[in-house]
Amino acid sequence: MRHHLLKLYPHIYLVVVVILLTSCKLTEIPSKSLPHTNRGISSPKTVTLDQNFQIAMGQTIYVPVYSHIYHHNQQGIFNLAATLSIRNTDLAKPLIITSVRYYDSDGKLVKQYLKNPIQLDALASTDFFINKNDTSGGLGANFIVEWVAATKVSEPIVEAIMIGTDSQQGISFTSPGKVIKNQN
Repeated sequence: MRHHLLKLYPHIYLVVVVILLTSCKLTEIPSKSLPHTNRGISSPKTVTLDQNFQIAMGQTIYVPVYSHIYHHNQQGIFNLAATLSIRNTDLAKPLIITSVRYYDSDGKLVKQYLKNPIQLDALASTDFFINKNDTSGGLGANFIVEWVAATKVSEPIVEAIMIGTDSQQGISFTSPGKVIKNQN
């Protein structure tokens, strides 16, 4: 008889199963056993370059950044947050970032990000953020990044990632850096 009822009212049994599953008590995992998002990530260390530091190689990199873009035939402005990402691609050797500067569309310095040089260890990365509400840079904004190394290293990847959301619309894109000057 039960088998016959199961065929006759399968949706009732499905509802009962769903109720049983959703009424089960959720056990909480202690926070110390949860993974940490910052585990293994250390902030770059500040270094001092003295007069004995020998530059084996280095670069100045221009990175275009957009604080906003136009839409609807330039009738509307879509504000964007920007993240400058600097990644040391060398498998074994560090490099030193000596300067990160943000310029507006007129070529005026908006912000100097580093007070002292920082070292990026092998395969390490760092980033610098511009809030979506900061439109001081304009459409022609850019970062100028300078780095050096005491030994020959693989060149870093330097790029900007722009993202913006408004209502149900979103946009994101990257902007690669371009080497404008080589050292040694």
